[in-house]
Amino acid sequence: MGNKLTGKVALVTGASRGIGREIAEEFARNGAKVIVNYASSPAKAEEVVSGIKNNGGDAIAILADISSVAEVEKLFQETLKAFGRIDILVNNAGIMITKPIASITEEDFDKQFAINVKGTFFACQQAAKYMEQNGRIINFSTSVVGQMFPTYSVYAGTKGAVEQFTRQLAKEFGPKGITINAIAPGPVNTELFTVGKTEEQIEGLRKMNAFGRLGEPNDIASVALFLVSEESQWITGQTIRSNGGFV
Repeated sequence: MGNKLTGKVALVTGASRGIGREIAEEFARNGAKVIVNYASSPAKAEEVVSGIKNNGGDAIAILADISSVAEVEKLFQETLKAFGRIDILVNNAGIMITKPIASITEEDFDKQFAINVKGTFFACQQAAKYMEQNGRIINFSTSVVGQMFPTYSVYAGTKGAVEQFTRQLAKEFGPKGITINAIAPGPVNTELFTVGKTEEQIEGLRKMNAFGRLGEPNDIASVALFLVSEESQWITGQTIRSNGGFV
């Protein structure tokens, strides 16, 4: 157990699995009280909470669909009711639908923008209202924005928007000492990444970085821990390409 985040309250969206889960657990190991937000996996969210508590940490799970502004507002109110404050926000929740442009439906488009863009923006809005002095916000982009990948157009578009929020909001949050940055992972060994891909496709992506392996969730969580720690107070409005040299 570390103590970098002792006394801090951290809200992690989409924290029942993958990168979000690893971040929630890493923050808890470093002393933060953690809100494990989930939209559709109560059993998995409670599994994360139980694991944190069994290791001496403090966490609760809160159901909220971040594509709804009302649900985002409820998520923050329940966080404040449970812990009285919020110091850290990680906008990790996101979806990826990869299709050729001819196959993208209006529903595909709207769903990705609702979760990846709208959800992130209005969570930042709530943070502007309620976050404590010297708080920390992490948004999630993708290293795909630096590539030209067929079928990723809408997904990459959502993340390009997130990177611009991150840049443009930095000076709005600055007067309270709040930093806001984005992490842009490359291919990471999670369910979100592997679903629908052949082994040949995964192997091809594995070879695109400097180390010839997929990233692991802990590779991203360690960067997140740095970005919410005191050591990162001079970094804001930036996108960190945590991708092993993928781009």
